Amino acid sequence: MSAAETTTAKVPPTRPSPPPGTGAAPAPKPGGKPKGAGGGVPWLLLAPCLLILLLVLGYPLVRLVTLSFQKFGQPQLWGFKDPESVGFDNFSKILGDGEFWSVVVRTVVFAVSAVVLTMVIGMLVALLLQKVSGWVRTLINIALVASWGMPIIVATAIFKWLFDADYGVLNWLLSRLPGVDMVGHNWFASGPQGLAVIILLVVWGAVPFVVITLSAGLTQVPKELEEAARLDGAGAWGVFRYVTLPILKPIIVMLTTLSVIWDMGVFPQVFVMRNGHPEAEFQLLTTYSYDKAFVVNDYGTGSAIALVTVVLLLGVVAVYMRQMLKIGEVE
Repeated sequence: MSAAETTTAKVPPTRPSPPPGTGAAPAPKPGGKPKGAGGGVPWLLLAPCLLILLLVLGYPLVRLVTLSFQKFGQPQLWGFKDPESVGFDNFSKILGDGEFWSVVVRTVVFAVSAVVLTMVIGMLVALLLQKVSGWVRTLINIALVASWGMPIIVATAIFKWLFDADYGVLNWLLSRLPGVDMVGHNWFASGPQGLAVIILLVVWGAVPFVVITLSAGLTQVPKELEEAARLDGAGAWGVFRYVTLPILKPIIVMLTTLSVIWDMGVFPQVFVMRNGHPEAEFQLLTTYSYDKAFVVNDYGTGSAIALVTVVLLLGVVAVYMRQMLKIGEVE
């Protein structure tokens, strides 16, 4: 076909539109979505899940808020007296109590220490897994999943035995070192030492999840970028800081936020380690709220402490959402 014939080729006539009043529907636009398609189907599918969340989370939260503004003890629990509204008296009592603020500081230090150790150890192990052979990586992953799946009560019982003053394996091993005598040493004689043991227990249980998640993220780091950084003269730290770390930032932010929430809510480790009666120097916000509510039978004050804890955790979630939005804007 010549160029002239190409330019003079006839274009197929367009399809005429139907005359008005015939009832024929106009043809849908290419790629367009029919009006009303989907409708409320997504919400209908989500309704059972939302209903369960409302029952499981909504009612307890409403009840918690209600109790925090009431005087509610054993007489009210057994129905001998009606709950008495006290306004903000419960909050004024705990916010003006020096013991409460000591517990808050102790909880924050505990959570920060556990999170930092968890993230550092988890990152180091994840990086190490990239350097070993496939079968070694498989064995380590199996061990990580096994330790991660161990019930908290079982793990706590094992740690109690390891750090036992009379029959603990750790004291026996340390005493084998030259000049070290740890026979009969009680790790829970002081708050800092005892909390350090509990932090190790929390870290031991949290590291597997962090390692597995970071290992999955490391597989998405382009090898070409790492090679280019090395060719530009960057060392191992430079490659990690300027290539690996920025790519893993969303995962690190997520893991850090989840770790803070989990470690701020630590309860069974402290409760079981101290045989159900944590001393004052071992009290965290969760155990402190439990003692006020179920040991002292002051459910209003216990609810107020729990509500303050929820507000603190919501602040952590707000920081997490802000960081994720910033990462989304950059991308």
